[in-house]
Amino acid sequence: MSQTIAPRVRTLLLLLLAVTGALLAGSAPVSAHAALTASDPQQGSVVKEAPPQVSLTFSEGVAMSDGSVRVLDPKGKRVDTGKTSEQGTNTYSVKLHSGLPDGTFTVTYQVVSADSHPVSGAFTFSIGAPSTTSVSVSDQEAGGGVVGGLYGFARYLSYAGFILLVGGAAFVLACWQRGTGERSVQRLVVSGWLALTGATLAMLLLRGSYTGSGKVGDIFDLALLSDVLQTKTGAALVSRLLLLAAGALFIAVLFGAYEKREDDEEKGDLTFGLAIGGFVVAAGLAATWAMAEHASTGIQTGISMPVDVLHLLAVAVWLGGLSTLLVALYRAPSIEPAAVRRFSRIAFGSVAVLAATGIYQSWRQLGSWSAFTGTSYGQLLLVKIGLVVVLVGIAWISRRWTARLSQAPATKAAKTSAATPVKATAKTSAKASAKTSAAASAKTSAATSEKSERSEDEDREDEDQKESAATPAGGGDGKRATQLARQRAAVATARDKRLRDADPLRSGLRRSVLAEAGVAVVLLAVTTVLTSTEPGRTVEEAEAATAASSQEATGALAVDIPFDTGGKDGKGLARVEIDPARVGGNDMHVYVQRPNGKAFDIPEVKVSFTLKAKDIGPLPVVPDRIATGHWTASGVQIPMAGNWAIAVTVRTSDIDQVTVDKNAQIG
Repeated sequence: MSQTIAPRVRTLLLLLLAVTGALLAGSAPVSAHAALTASDPQQGSVVKEAPPQVSLTFSEGVAMSDGSVRVLDPKGKRVDTGKTSEQGTNTYSVKLHSGLPDGTFTVTYQVVSADSHPVSGAFTFSIGAPSTTSVSVSDQEAGGGVVGGLYGFARYLSYAGFILLVGGAAFVLACWQRGTGERSVQRLVVSGWLALTGATLAMLLLRGSYTGSGKVGDIFDLALLSDVLQTKTGAALVSRLLLLAAGALFIAVLFGAYEKREDDEEKGDLTFGLAIGGFVVAAGLAATWAMAEHASTGIQTGISMPVDVLHLLAVAVWLGGLSTLLVALYRAPSIEPAAVRRFSRIAFGSVAVLAATGIYQSWRQLGSWSAFTGTSYGQLLLVKIGLVVVLVGIAWISRRWTARLSQAPATKAAKTSAATPVKATAKTSAKASAKTSAAASAKTSAATSEKSERSEDEDREDEDQKESAATPAGGGDGKRATQLARQRAAVATARDKRLRDADPLRSGLRRSVLAEAGVAVVLLAVTTVLTSTEPGRTVEEAEAATAASSQEATGALAVDIPFDTGGKDGKGLARVEIDPARVGGNDMHVYVQRPNGKAFDIPEVKVSFTLKAKDIGPLPVVPDRIATGHWTASGVQIPMAGNWAIAVTVRTSDIDQVTVDKNAQIG
């Protein structure tokens, strides 16, 4: 059985890595947490005279520099001065040159939202009358491409490193202090520190290109790095590096001076000091995320940032401790049942904190029940909740194994000790037997275990004597001696592994903990994608603000209709704007966008209007394409007022086509 466990573990780990990679690679492009809610001139509008400037209003504050907003004429030539200024609350503008010709102009923007995510987009307006334009807007979202992928991977690695570092150290200090001497545990915690440090340095270098050009060649641009250091995100990353320096000292003391202490009083004082210092460092590291991302913007930031710190610490203690327990069960010669019980209690408390802080964060980021199913953030959150439920279910199974491990009768351990002599289990069972059984039974158990250990020692001595006899006198054959030493080490390793695998209770706990760790890997991947997705509250507020602004300014009707042609890259959103949305002639604009908000260049769009209550229609309209993702038609006749069904036929390729519809009141 022990020979088949390792291949199974490797296969499961490879499968988990594949699932994680699929989640990260197949996720939607990064969606920023600030959205364009209004513009002047408005998207798709036709103005009689050239405006002196173009203004943009966002759902939250953004970082904007010269060149962040560009205005291009129908031939693709820039007509703005390049200098942006803040006009009011979350409103920014750029001046235009005088004497602009009639035609359709394209406005592009790329800024950074207050929670560190890049925002980009484009829209058109016309002077005099719409015209064709040679401007082609790139489909690549800000923060995408190779640099965006590297930045996303570094973000995932930083979360994983934080969990292993904080959770591993907490497990050792609070549950299993003997673990400070285990090399496998030491390697796990140090690996967490290295992963978090390397990921932080990578994010610092990638940041300038990630929020700017997206070019790989700009990663090592010192001028961009200097600009990054002056931003809120740059300050957070630098603070994280400073805290990691203190974390390195903490690790050195934990696995160095602490292990060498023999006096119980000194060790107790050092434990207290390490606990205080470790908590300060861990909370500081968690705060570097809270101060620069979700929690630092939106409503109730004074509450959300401390809550976010607690949430991250609870995640680290639970999942990091779980990883350390898994390593101990597979690599350490033994682990006391008492340590497993202590972690079980701590994990239960961490889950309770996660539930409380998660409910608050969900309410803060969603804002309504409809956002659960109507936004990408809500859908990802449902997936995360489902994974957490599965994880808690497996944890409940692990708690049952833990209870059985701690309540195993001493007599059973005594009977099986000769065949499966796990030292820690035998000693613990003997102690429990002394408290709960007769003295004679305890002596018998100890004697049996002792006899088994002596038998093993004698066998090892016999093997060593035979090997020594086979070695030439005088030790002249150095290669042979080295080979024998390797063989003895391999035999000892195999013996320790056989002893670990022999205990059925330990094996059961190990399997359930491995399953927990597997689900945790996928959960971490979903969480990483979730942190880069626009919150449902922001999406709904931006849509409401856009609709209100359009209705207030022009009385126009705007209808958003999602579609999916079923083919590759077939998802998107069709926005139909009807101005002035009344009986008689109307101007119609159709904007086709990708899920990330970028213009979707597709070959054909058709629209029809049907008034089912009066059995009128469908009245077909074939709009003209004037720009990437923008179609328009003039003189669209609406014969009478009513609740009209607006059907949009979208063709994304030669064979992929779909018709979607939505009702709206016109007239």
